Amino acid sequence: MRHIGVVLLTALAATACTDSPAQDLPSAPPTVSAPATAAAQATALRADVVANGLQHGWDVGFLPDGSMLVTQRPGRLALVEGTPGGPDGPVNTVSTVAADFSDVLVTGEGGLMGMVVHPDFATSHLFTTCQTHQENGVAVDVRLVTWELSPDKRSAAKVRDLLTGLPVSAGGRHSGCRPQIAADGALLVGTGDTAEPDVAQDRHSLGGKVLRIDLNTGAPLPDNPFASSADPNEQRIYTYGHRNIQGVAVRPGTGQVFTAEHGPTFDDEVNLIRAGGNYGWDPSQGGTVDFYDESVPMTDLERFPDAVRPLWTSGEITEAICGAAFVSGPQWGPLDGRLAVVALKGQKMLLFTLDGSGAVTEVYLPPEFDDAYGRLRAVRSGPDGALYVTTSDGDDDKLLRVTPAA
Repeated sequence: MRHIGVVLLTALAATACTDSPAQDLPSAPPTVSAPATAAAQATALRADVVANGLQHGWDVGFLPDGSMLVTQRPGRLALVEGTPGGPDGPVNTVSTVAADFSDVLVTGEGGLMGMVVHPDFATSHLFTTCQTHQENGVAVDVRLVTWELSPDKRSAAKVRDLLTGLPVSAGGRHSGCRPQIAADGALLVGTGDTAEPDVAQDRHSLGGKVLRIDLNTGAPLPDNPFASSADPNEQRIYTYGHRNIQGVAVRPGTGQVFTAEHGPTFDDEVNLIRAGGNYGWDPSQGGTVDFYDESVPMTDLERFPDAVRPLWTSGEITEAICGAAFVSGPQWGPLDGRLAVVALKGQKMLLFTLDGSGAVTEVYLPPEFDDAYGRLRAVRSGPDGALYVTTSDGDDDKLLRVTPAA
């Protein structure tokens, strides 16, 4: 499933982040084939299986002692412990963390999804998950839940519902919920529009948005773009007009935030997040239709001339891009600093080269990931500098540790 048309692309020029949501970009920027740098092509990658026996691993959190937590969409939490590498490769054990996920709505795309480990975990033992919530078998919402891991890491207890009321589809569609801690300590949350026509453009709904909230209370932050609104939901919104965000990544040293987003049958997007920005998805066509019209543009510049244009799109196909993380560390050589995005449908990894403003100048597809591991859901940069990737085929899914080959 290697799509040549999007293998190596020069993408859209972009301006540096400002307070204005508009960008001075062409209305239909071209995507042009370009050769990858010889250095990038010469950088071979190694992928080691550090855990197997998982089921739809959705996200990865790193603990101070080197162990990892992996959320699984059916409502299970795995603990991965062991040695990250050695002469014979990684040696790990996988166990289930006992926790009450009986209220998780496991249907379609919904279930136990994204997670973040709190920066003060060493003393607090706290982590926060995104999950679809049901009561008596009825879908209620998508919510953020904060948990405390026991000292022996064998169980977790719910501390609080950090934020409730994110919309949910009874069938679980577009439940995407990816949390990421920003450079300033704020909690960013990319959400899905639940396949409802008016949700993405509705600033009173938390769906189809990037939210920016306090990690400890769930409250909106006072410098958010709509902080003066009387509606607490609108106060929490950082950006809107999104379809189904699957990846959120913060660029080291800059604070720039990038998202990976599913398109319908075209135009998956990588976006640079700008406070207050409208990203132009409106399947309600301004409220003129009452059905979910997926033929509209992902970024509708006719209806929203000031919409923030994407940095890159997949064009006439979809890769179903998902998790996003930055490659970081001198051991990566010419790949250091690239944005890694993994794909479900495309079953590949894409490495984006960005200039200082965030514009994409090259996209490189490591051949080691060309249909080799199935559907790829999460990618996170670990404290050891490796990339950790989860597969999402539903049967014996894996956690991979990706490093430059020796």
